[in-house]
Amino acid sequence: MRRAVIAFTAFLGGLIFLLAVPAHADPADCQGLRGTLKLQGQPVNGAKISVTTEGGQPVEEATSNAQGTWDVQVDEPGKYKVTLDPSSLPANSEVRGGSNVRTPTVYEGNCSTVLFALQPKAAPGAAPEDTGQSTFWEQAAQLTFEGVNLGLIIALGALGLSLIYGTTGLTNFAHGELITLGAVIAYAFNVGFGLQLIPAAIIAIIVSGALGYGQDRLFWGQLRKRGTGTIAMMIISIGMAILLRNLIQFFFGAQNDSYTDYNTQAGIEIGPISAAPKNLWAIGIELAVLIVVGIALMKTRTGKAARAVADNPALAASSGINVDRIIRIIWASGSAIAALAGIMLGLSQSLKFTMGQDILLLIFAGVTLGGLGTAFGALVGSLVVGIFIQVSTLWVPPELKSVGALAVLIIVLLFRPQGILGRRERIG
Repeated sequence: MRRAVIAFTAFLGGLIFLLAVPAHADPADCQGLRGTLKLQGQPVNGAKISVTTEGGQPVEEATSNAQGTWDVQVDEPGKYKVTLDPSSLPANSEVRGGSNVRTPTVYEGNCSTVLFALQPKAAPGAAPEDTGQSTFWEQAAQLTFEGVNLGLIIALGALGLSLIYGTTGLTNFAHGELITLGAVIAYAFNVGFGLQLIPAAIIAIIVSGALGYGQDRLFWGQLRKRGTGTIAMMIISIGMAILLRNLIQFFFGAQNDSYTDYNTQAGIEIGPISAAPKNLWAIGIELAVLIVVGIALMKTRTGKAARAVADNPALAASSGINVDRIIRIIWASGSAIAALAGIMLGLSQSLKFTMGQDILLLIFAGVTLGGLGTAFGALVGSLVVGIFIQVSTLWVPPELKSVGALAVLIIVLLFRPQGILGRRERIG
């Protein structure tokens, strides 16, 4: 037991070292307003934002940078008025919903994110019936494409969560922090060590896989040997999530940041869809990984052993399968896949210490919708969630888009409680 404690301390120390690598000129101190402006997935540079107090007293003007981000720090907490200058936007764009004013509240020691959703502007002089119909279907196609990209990122996170649940029965609430950790480690090698993003991402995935293996060997495996119940382990995972999130915030900071590569790319027009090359590459990589993992689960000896452990651990052990070894391989694989999800999420939006926490609810929705413990179900459920989230912004404000996905989850489970690809089980 003493050796396990020493090993876990060394593991935690190595994790802290990795998180300490990214250096910032302005660390975690933040009290103000910030946001990111994007048009069809591309950052908007040069947009002007003015900030005033609630009473109309000017505070500061900001301009979005090449990554589409802007930032205004304020001296006092309170309610502020943020105005986006429509004339500074690209000629073919406008604010979705028409309102270019937001009234966020800044709390002491915190930064508030201000959201302006941009959309292509209808062509001037076009007939109302033509612009209404064509613009709607063009937006629907664009949002569906963005939904597929988001759904595949959710699927990567859901796959690891589903594999861990299937083999151990653990609902791991710290899985979101594994996603953030992968993105932050890639950021450390990309920004801190100056590596190009692709090798930095590969190193981050390998490191995250090793950390996942170490987690189970030094921590979760010890809890299983002591006979800790799944509910107790689930509560422990909540504490682990809080610990990791605060460690990441302490070393990475509370600000939004970006990788040094692939920030600004010209869009490629594919019919009604405009996509940056990085998004097309990301979708290809995500699909390839999901297919490879699916084939590995079906065809390889390790995959078959993992499915046997998921079905009946005791029977698998009696047939000669090393259950602990299989579980550790699953933990390493799930953590590595989660790291890839974090890197892809950081590539499509800015990095922040809560990015895993923000997407975790959608991951749970995808896993539950597809069927708990089924890898292919996690993929199908995540795609449904991702596409519905994006497409729903045609009718609901972007701030409420996640609510619709959860409503779909509730409706589907009312008619199919086991999920889309889940199996019926007898209880009692």
